[in-house]
Amino acid sequence: MPYVNIKVTREGTTPELASVTAEQKAALIRGVSQLLLDVLNKSLDSTFVVIDEIELENWGVGGLPVQEYRQRIAGRR
Repeated sequence: MPYVNIKVTREGTTPELASVTAEQKAALIRGVSQLLLDVLNKSLDSTFVVIDEIELENWGVGGLPVQEYRQRIAGRR
């Protein structure tokens, strides 16, 4: 019984979106479930997928809050 936990920051994929859309979440659930079926022969009926949206200020990378990290990366270009 596979359990997959997807964590994403709560921000949209385009400027007008405030978060991941319901359609995008459905596509993630379908895709991950299908991948487990294809690769590990795990039944769709026994695969659980949970998507957690984390506020951007609660996400860090490289020892920095993600917004600061992104600013530093952008400054290197």
